[in-house]
Amino acid sequence: MPRVLIVDDAAFMRMAIKNMLLNHGYEIVGEAENGVAAVKKYLECKPDIVTLDITMPEMNGLEALKAIMKIDPNAKVVMVSAMGQENMVKEAILSGAKSFIIKPFKEDHVIKTLQKIL
Repeated sequence: MPRVLIVDDAAFMRMAIKNMLLNHGYEIVGEAENGVAAVKKYLECKPDIVTLDITMPEMNGLEALKAIMKIDPNAKVVMVSAMGQENMVKEAILSGAKSFIIKPFKEDHVIKTLQKIL
């Protein structure tokens, strides 16, 4: 059962992703509402994969991605972004993200993306 850390500043978005993943046999090992908390939780939880929002307070997703990749160069991180953030998505991929999911997303796309990376 893959272990997932969900990072998004919107509680409803974390809940939506969590429910999707639970329905498909994933284990949610942690949630974080910003990049600072995400890096701390990554160290604590050691997840198999991370879903990471880009736009967040305190530390954005790109900064958090870079910090996580310094800790673990093999980290499997999927960026989650709203439409219109293509330049940030490119930077995320260059910084080590394995894939990205555009909001609003469909459940089957989220699951297929995570399965591909795992």
